[in-house]
Amino acid sequence: MTGTEDLHARVALTWLAEPGTRSVHRLVDRLGPVATLQLLLDGGAPDETLRAAVAARLPAGDPRAVAAEAVALTDRLGARIVSPADDEWPVALGDLARLVLPGASRKVDRETAPPLCLWVRGGWPLAEVLDRSVAVVGARAATGYGVHVATELGYGLADREWTVVSGGAFGIDAAAHRGALNAGGVTVAVLACGVDRPYPMGNSALFDRIAETGLLISEWLPGAEPLRPRFLIRNRVIAAGTRGSVLVEAAARSGAAQTMHRAVALRRPAMVVPGPVTSALSVGAHELLREYRDARLVTGLAHVLEEVGRIGSDLAPPARGEERPTDVLDDDAALLRESMPRRGVISADALAARAGVPVRTALRKLALLEELGLVTRRDDGYALTRPQPSHGHA
Repeated sequence: MTGTEDLHARVALTWLAEPGTRSVHRLVDRLGPVATLQLLLDGGAPDETLRAAVAARLPAGDPRAVAAEAVALTDRLGARIVSPADDEWPVALGDLARLVLPGASRKVDRETAPPLCLWVRGGWPLAEVLDRSVAVVGARAATGYGVHVATELGYGLADREWTVVSGGAFGIDAAAHRGALNAGGVTVAVLACGVDRPYPMGNSALFDRIAETGLLISEWLPGAEPLRPRFLIRNRVIAAGTRGSVLVEAAARSGAAQTMHRAVALRRPAMVVPGPVTSALSVGAHELLREYRDARLVTGLAHVLEEVGRIGSDLAPPARGEERPTDVLDDDAALLRESMPRRGVISADALAARAGVPVRTALRKLALLEELGLVTRRDDGYALTRPQPSHGHA
């Protein structure tokens, strides 16, 4: 068996059965793609569901001829097909072999096997790009808040040399892609259709920019249509191929939330940006935080990097308010300042008595307060320093 035969068989199997079909993946693992293809064409599929799917597909064409045509078209497009035999295959996708979604009843939640091959448009090696990547996903009908957050995350991640992965949709996906592009970084769009017809068409210019500087990838043959179930099938690749996933806005029934369910099941960092509790686009995000204790609330780039970065090198600084001169005061100095009259002057002896501290301590602390500009010494005692009015510019 040659590498060409192996690749053509993988393409034919991808056409015969939708990507993620576990029974096909198990057969390929056991028999190899060429023998698996022959078995299915001979009607020897081990389960009735797969036999029925193959039988339904065969009237549409000869799988081997379809595969040969798809390979030729891929070459004409300037794209390539990557398989597990290639050096650039992302090994992290192999984790999909053990993905089990609790309570899975729908086919798209059960058929979550690794891809047999991937179509790639763009010059970057696939494994290299995905090795240091973060997915940013969310609502298509995003709010201004969501678009702003996704753009900032995309820009910040790319600026720190992380690849930004998303699905190319309107709203959050597009904002994350554009943020990465604006930073001069690499971004990857994982499609639910052929790489020759990225969807939605309204993002055509964006997809062209991504193909020039990043990657477009898909599990489907060129010309494949963006059918609704394929978006959910595609989401497992986004979750498995990245170091972690960030959700920015999601309604109660959201495809983006399904990506997060898969990330949690794969034990990848699942991060959620909170939103206004009054927004319908916060419901899905907040429910994820309530449902999974492993899901982490993040509010910006520093939090995301802490979750996906190397231990000890990407820790987010603790949140702090604006520093004030009073932050350095010890208990006695703070007490003396609080004991000062709001107006007028007070002697050191009277202030010490009011604060309940020794006069000697009061004199030392008053010197500190004066140095910090918090009190002013007068001939007859001390007074609080009045804040200087700020002057606007014309």
